[in-house]
Amino acid sequence: MTEPTAPFESRSIELEVEVVGSPEEVWDSIATSRGISAWYVPHTVEEREGGKATASFGPGPEMQINGRVVAWEPPNRIVFDGGTDGEGLAFEWLVEARDGGTCIVRLVNSGFGSGEEWDGQFDAMTEGWGLFLRNLQLHLSHFPGQGATPMLPIAKWSGTAEDIWFALAAALGIPVETKVGDRIAVTAPDAPAWAGTVVDAAPRRLVVLLDQPCEGTGFIAVEASGKDYVVSIWSYLYGPGRDTIAQQLEPQWFAWLAAHAPVVPTAS
Repeated sequence: MTEPTAPFESRSIELEVEVVGSPEEVWDSIATSRGISAWYVPHTVEEREGGKATASFGPGPEMQINGRVVAWEPPNRIVFDGGTDGEGLAFEWLVEARDGGTCIVRLVNSGFGSGEEWDGQFDAMTEGWGLFLRNLQLHLSHFPGQGATPMLPIAKWSGTAEDIWFALAAALGIPVETKVGDRIAVTAPDAPAWAGTVVDAAPRRLVVLLDQPCEGTGFIAVEASGKDYVVSIWSYLYGPGRDTIAQQLEPQWFAWLAAHAPVVPTAS
């Protein structure tokens, strides 16, 4: 498996990964509601050119991002945009078959403007896409063709990235430093069960093949968001009873993240 490559020098994010599967299997994962929801965020997609597409990043209407399918060329190319006549961000997915039962998946995320705010969004989305494309690799390697129930608790924490990561690891009861192949388990008595084998480790980021609360994939990450940082403890559950498990545990994780956010001293 290859890791996501660095973006090219442009105002587009350009990433690629090698994944297991035929072009048709990969297409199902990047172009259908069930497929995208199994490794990214919940999606609904009208599977045709000109169809509507909605991505759900959380509860509430402000977290529902509406778009459209600009190009529909199965099993090799699909393009999404915001449905605003070329304005805003666009997402082009390309699938290229390779020998040995794998494909190269390329993402071109274009439409970024200039300026400090755009620069921050560009950097944050580059980091985020790296995580999601790694999750796509895991989905196709371990759970091909299966649907998943996402569990996506997130919170903003203040402080430096390093301090937040140390505070998060200590609160969860997991090692600050781990390597690929290690098994980690959340031991905090006030946190839900969450455990598995580390398949990717980088500064302030762990990607895990889960065995608790059931089979699935997940990641723990601290990512920049403006002047603050976003802490994510995300899971994609494939095991029996996954819907019930997610309904029970996602609110608990949201509450846990809120309760353990670092207290930042106020200026006197």
